[in-house]
Amino acid sequence: MPDNGIVQLAVQNIGTIVTVISAIAAVIGALASRSETRKQRALRTEQLRQAIDSASLDWGSAAIDTLVRAATLARTRHMHANEGAFQTARTATLINLSSLIDRGRMFFPNLDETKKGVEKDGAYRGSRPPILDAMVWVHCEVSALTRDGGPTGENSAAYIDECRRLIVSELQAHLDPRRLNQVVGRYAGQTRTHQKQAIDRADALKQQLLTRRPGVSIENHTRYQEQPETVQ
Repeated sequence: MPDNGIVQLAVQNIGTIVTVISAIAAVIGALASRSETRKQRALRTEQLRQAIDSASLDWGSAAIDTLVRAATLARTRHMHANEGAFQTARTATLINLSSLIDRGRMFFPNLDETKKGVEKDGAYRGSRPPILDAMVWVHCEVSALTRDGGPTGENSAAYIDECRRLIVSELQAHLDPRRLNQVVGRYAGQTRTHQKQAIDRADALKQQLLTRRPGVSIENHTRYQEQPETVQ
């Protein structure tokens, strides 16, 4: 019988068959292991990136708060009761800015560190990235700020606001919220109906604002009004 011949042949070559099967199993196992290793590596990379993003966001939040306070300090400089009160507020702002600049180096290292300032300590070699440059410019502006005289408070505040906009843009590029949204699927995961309702509601509130406050500048929506009106 042919079947008997096949069986006999298999018995005679059992060692070879076992070897071939073992080799195939080993290849399959290696491929599965490699795939799993890649998945684990990608997962660890994403977890590390999310941890760094979280710390960067904490830094960015503190930086934005400090810059808003710095602009407000400029706009209200002449409202301080005396020179001592103004200097106290200015010093506190400068301390926060200095701390944030050095803390920011943990997330935004200098550029071209092998070509510039090689004689300096490691963290200070090269050129500062734009996000930290803007923080330094604000520190310089606040350092030069006086209670009276010099550029107007509004002039200084507007400059600080411009620096803040650059910082927010650079921080957003660093954090890439669109990528994060793809991972967690939150805002983009809302239904189109919900998004449209929210957009329509925001537009309605904008029209109410323009009716209540004719002439208000939407572009300067974050500006502190030195003598705010009472909202009825």
